[in-house]
Amino acid sequence: MSTHAPRFAQSARGAAAPGAETVIDRLVESNRAYAAGFTDPGMGARPVLGVAVVACMDARIDLHAALGLQLGDCHTVRNAGGVVTDDTIRSLTISQRALGTSSVVLIHHTGCGLQTLTEDFRHELELEVGQRPAWAVEAFRDVDQDVRQSMQRVRTSPFLPHTDDVRGFVFDVTTGLLREIDPRV
Repeated sequence: MSTHAPRFAQSARGAAAPGAETVIDRLVESNRAYAAGFTDPGMGARPVLGVAVVACMDARIDLHAALGLQLGDCHTVRNAGGVVTDDTIRSLTISQRALGTSSVVLIHHTGCGLQTLTEDFRHELELEVGQRPAWAVEAFRDVDQDVRQSMQRVRTSPFLPHTDDVRGFVFDVTTGLLREIDPRV
């Protein structure tokens, strides 16, 4: 649970109340403060540890802190569920072929919102906006099985030259611990 106090007035949909600072205003202001003390770290785009981490976008997961990573250590690819989609494969392919990574860590988590959705979400969205999304929701019920499926998608991609060091985990959002998933079960 977040201990952050609200920093600005917002409506139920996240828009700022009239005349109030918006979330994006606050982020831009924070960036100015950050940039004032910023020093170029002098590093390239190649991750020092040669690893790419694919994880859920869930705001409760601080990947760098959870994995003991520093700036420049890894490539991070985040999406809803941390599932391996075509776009994830695109990012991993660039990471491996152009930027030298060879290991892939996949991290799903307990209490994922994708466990509460179904592909009906796409249908409902189509009815609302009049256009069917080109993407799949990738909803799942069994987080362990979805990690296995994601590992399999990485291991069998013809675009990825490095598929031997691929490991999958479930992050427990209440304890902060990773639980490794056996790909063979």
